[in-house]
Amino acid sequence: MKALTDEESDAVEMSFPVYLHGAERMEAFAGTVKPDETSDKVEFDIPEQRLPEESVLELRFSPSLAAAMVDALPYLANYPHKTTDAAMYRFVPTVITYNILKEMGIDLKQLENKQTNLNAQELGDPAERAKQWKQYDEYNPVYNPDEIERFVKQHVEDLASRQLSDGGWGWLSGYGEHSSPHITANVVHGLILADKNQVALVPGMLERGLDWLQNYQQEQIQLLKNWEENEAKKAEHKKYKRHADNLDALIFNVLVEGGRVNEEMHGYLNRDRVELSVYAKGVLGLALHTIGDKEGLSKVMENLEQYLQQDAENETAWLRLPSGGFWWFWYGNEDAANAIYLKLLSRTEPRSEQTGRLVKYILNNRKNSTYWSCISDTALSIEALAEYLKASGENRPEMVVEVWFDGEKKKEVKITSENLFEIDNRFTIEGVNLETGRHTLELRKTGSGPLYYNAYMKTFSTQEFIEAAGLEIKIERRYTKLIPDNEQTAVANSSGQAIEQTTEHFKREPLVNHAELKSGDLVEVELIIDSKNDYEYLIFEDYKPAGLEAVDLRSGYTNNRLGAYLEYKSEKVKFFVQRLAHGKHSITYQLRAEIPGKFSALPSQGTGMHAPELRANSDEMKLNVVDK
Repeated sequence: MKALTDEESDAVEMSFPVYLHGAERMEAFAGTVKPDETSDKVEFDIPEQRLPEESVLELRFSPSLAAAMVDALPYLANYPHKTTDAAMYRFVPTVITYNILKEMGIDLKQLENKQTNLNAQELGDPAERAKQWKQYDEYNPVYNPDEIERFVKQHVEDLASRQLSDGGWGWLSGYGEHSSPHITANVVHGLILADKNQVALVPGMLERGLDWLQNYQQEQIQLLKNWEENEAKKAEHKKYKRHADNLDALIFNVLVEGGRVNEEMHGYLNRDRVELSVYAKGVLGLALHTIGDKEGLSKVMENLEQYLQQDAENETAWLRLPSGGFWWFWYGNEDAANAIYLKLLSRTEPRSEQTGRLVKYILNNRKNSTYWSCISDTALSIEALAEYLKASGENRPEMVVEVWFDGEKKKEVKITSENLFEIDNRFTIEGVNLETGRHTLELRKTGSGPLYYNAYMKTFSTQEFIEAAGLEIKIERRYTKLIPDNEQTAVANSSGQAIEQTTEHFKREPLVNHAELKSGDLVEVELIIDSKNDYEYLIFEDYKPAGLEAVDLRSGYTNNRLGAYLEYKSEKVKFFVQRLAHGKHSITYQLRAEIPGKFSALPSQGTGMHAPELRANSDEMKLNVVDK
């Protein structure tokens, strides 16, 4: 700015930061070419108003999501705590996976250096992605047959040494230990699976465990009978119980697996199935399927379907457990319930749409990218995925996949069980090769089995109004004008006398795009975050309109519902969220209008720190600020 006269002049120069009007957007698409289908396609538009060099289209496809379970084995093998159940969880899933890989004809030595990430939902280089999540020096015996034999023998001997004199197992099995029905049931179940997978067990170990469970079951039957006696008999017996419970269902299923069916407990569990947790209902369903009780199984499946939720957009399905459930107990865990349900569906309808969707949800729900929330959930999930692999036929893929872009074939990949972990399952187009306009991405398949795919279209949009985008997470941003409505109310002072006191109260007026504000107006910004799964370590950045400033300036943890760490910057407010649960969440902060003018609040951005496919943005918001 200059001030010029004939005699004297003056000038001042100031610099102001100016941000490009634009934002990165990522549109995500998920789909499946079903076994009886030959193709599927995605259509999308690339806007003219963008930075062309920032445009990227990336496609991932896989004939089997469940085969990604191999990535969880190092976590189990390296689990540090030497409890009885951990000893079983360490080796049984490894043996199951090892036998599946052998049946598929996969070279285990090559598998150790595999370059293919079979989870089509994940972006980034597979090797780099694995390093991000690596929390220990990985030890995975599944790659070496000799190491498998040593590993299995060591753990079988460990379990044999922990077996108590009565035939059961305790948690640690040290001095003064007592047999636990839950631990014993889990160990016996694992030994039955090991036996089916050609593991040599210590003679008599499994039979003694089954005997212990059978005796325990008989005691529970007597308690149930005691309840059915008259009041005098109840007082005489003293010990009784009214319903067959979750532990009864677990033990009944394990004994059924061991070939020991008790019809009395069968009847009690059918009678009391509504009293069971969702997980225990699934366990009971497995037992009923094994013994051929079609009527009982039908009722259990009907009960479970009440909790089934499906999302057609990202093709997932899951069981939504009742609120207030006993999530901290083994029978109230959501991961375990979904894994048991997958086992049940793998036996009853392995090729159904909901079964494949459940697999995708279970893989998405891994808390640490390669494994689930704890060792028991991880072992059970691997067990369920292995059963699904066999039942669905995904362990025997035989297909040729063609990738077509705008009517032109760009890639062809032959997939067999032998080369499953070596295929190049990525297709990318970048920069100026992506022209403005409408495009069609198509996958064509010949052969047997399903084909899962995810496509991600990233652009840096400079459009006049930037729209929201997202798949696994979504962001809706709301602006609300807070209008003071301070009321006078009578309160008692220290002497007990009534005095008038002003209360702070606001009327709320929702703001739309291009809404007008006056300098000094108070505005509440609300981010509504919709998450389609449980995720960890996400960052949400909300860009402010230039004429508005944050009311609070101190960064740190606040009492917000997400437990997020807030960081106030000159151009945005950042929210660091360590854990984001499945469902909708809300977080708010306040702005005050200060500088007159027309301003644009660029879209809020959300992303996963370790998962680049977790990305979303809100709509843009434009506001006009005038002098008060």
